[in-house]
Amino acid sequence: MPDRWCKAGGVAASRSSTHPKLRVRRIYDEPSSDDGTRVLVDRVWPRGISKERAHLDEWCKEVAPSTQLRTWYAHDPERFEEFGRRYRAELGEGEPAQALASLKALARKGTITLLTATKDVDISQAAVLVDVLLGRVK
Repeated sequence: MPDRWCKAGGVAASRSSTHPKLRVRRIYDEPSSDDGTRVLVDRVWPRGISKERAHLDEWCKEVAPSTQLRTWYAHDPERFEEFGRRYRAELGEGEPAQALASLKALARKGTITLLTATKDVDISQAAVLVDVLLGRVK
């Protein structure tokens, strides 16, 4: 079970790096020794996986897209670009912005692996988060 939660704001990491190393993986994949800090970025806990098996350091559900946006998107590849635009707008205010700031602080300290239950991580909120964390604007 994770010992830190994104909402708490207290981010701790033992590694230091000026350039963040970010990864995106499915929560169902086996953990890797080079994952660094493992952060679940889904709003809803993934089906069929125990908290022990997840090997999480954090669950940052506050940074996940709103239920309304997630439902509209429905992982339709044709909607991904618009989803990314709307999601980045959501990340700009309130609780999502605070959670994003926590992730940015964590990413500055070392390798971070963003985890999601999504089948296609290339068109997931985690992929958008990597762009945001790296300062890429689309």
